[in-house]
Amino acid sequence: MMVETLIPVLAAFLVVTIAPGPANIAVATVSMTHGRASGLRFGLGLGVGFAFWGLIAATGLGAVLQASAQAMIVLKLAGGCYLIWLAFITWRETGAEKTDLLVLSQKRWFLQGLLLNLSNPKAVVAWLAALAAGFGSNETLAQLLFATGLCIALGFVNYFSYALLFSLQACMRFYDRFSGFVSRTVAVFFAATGLAIVRSAFQRTP
Repeated sequence: MMVETLIPVLAAFLVVTIAPGPANIAVATVSMTHGRASGLRFGLGLGVGFAFWGLIAATGLGAVLQASAQAMIVLKLAGGCYLIWLAFITWRETGAEKTDLLVLSQKRWFLQGLLLNLSNPKAVVAWLAALAAGFGSNETLAQLLFATGLCIALGFVNYFSYALLFSLQACMRFYDRFSGFVSRTVAVFFAATGLAIVRSAFQRTP
């Protein structure tokens, strides 16, 4: 693969992936709240979900999905509602007191991370934008899949890095001290993002 093709793809992908969106903030919060093991499991789920959308985009199905108004509406509603649900349980959580729902979910971090990215409508658009940044009509399918695989690997590294960083003792002590503020700030972010996604599902594009 030519370097001038790969670099724009990786640059666009890194901008989208490293930015503190819902997935990164979620894995950071889980890691600070429940520790490294939970954060890594949650990050693994996020990575698998993000990889799924990457393969969808690389095979051309992402463009079909993006062009389908009905499919995007359903995906946006699912993603928005899931973020609002995450906002609800995050708001109720503090460092010292965890709801029964959160305690019961200790063994389901992978599934929660997977659902978060599978229900993320921006993932499709992000992948299409990243791949379109460097690919035209001259590149082969093998080159496209190679770039997609490399981006998927970077996605896993990103989520695991967030989990490892925010599960450090300093970060966990910070959360224990300011758990109420952190949880409510993250909850407001999730709720605002979820409501914005739901609202966008009912907006007509010109």
